Amino acid sequence: MRDEDIDYSDIPPVRDWSGAKRGLFYRPEKQAVTIRLDADVVAWFKSVEPKYQTAVNRVLREYMLAHAKAG
Repeated sequence: MRDEDIDYSDIPPVRDWSGAKRGLFYRPEKQAVTIRLDADVVAWFKSVEPKYQTAVNRVLREYMLAHAKAG
């Protein structure tokens, strides 16, 4: 079936996505690792983010994606 053949008349269009939440269904597999980081880097992440390990993971993922696109 083509997209233009689908009848959406009984479903109102969503115009406000401000209450949407990302990542509710995507849960990548986690792997416990030991990594040595500079103490000041760890201290900074802990001071700005209660879930500092998640923040470190996010920064590493952004770096990975940026370099994956470039390479």
